[in-house]
Amino acid sequence: MQLEIFINFDGNCREAVEFYAKVFKSEVRNLMTYADAPPDPKYPLKEADRDRIVYAGIPIGGMTVMFMDLPSDSPLTVGDNITPTISTDNKDEVTRLFNELKEGGEVYMELQKAFFSEWYGMVKDKFGVIWQILHYVPQKKF
Repeated sequence: MQLEIFINFDGNCREAVEFYAKVFKSEVRNLMTYADAPPDPKYPLKEADRDRIVYAGIPIGGMTVMFMDLPSDSPLTVGDNITPTISTDNKDEVTRLFNELKEGGEVYMELQKAFFSEWYGMVKDKFGVIWQILHYVPQKKF
């Protein structure tokens, strides 16, 4: 199991990851825009989101810090834009963690297959912490 951090932005993610890569003497990995992601009929791509970053990672201190721009119509509250992310190669563990974290909380995205994970969900726990839980799959080029 691996704990990672995900930081959300409102259209300035590219600038932020370039800044953080320089500060931490690291490199931006797997930068991908919404236009680069596979199309999903349930979530059609809005023109305003085409160049927004859907994913970028920077290795910092032995872990990958992940970054993205929220879709243009999603509200962002600076300060509440950091989510812990748990990835594991055990799909049953993803299900267990998700189910326990959702008790008394609120499901943001039910467990489901996503283009970046075989089993992914997002939940706000009873303490107000938003968690992303995913089944780890080996990194592939997009």
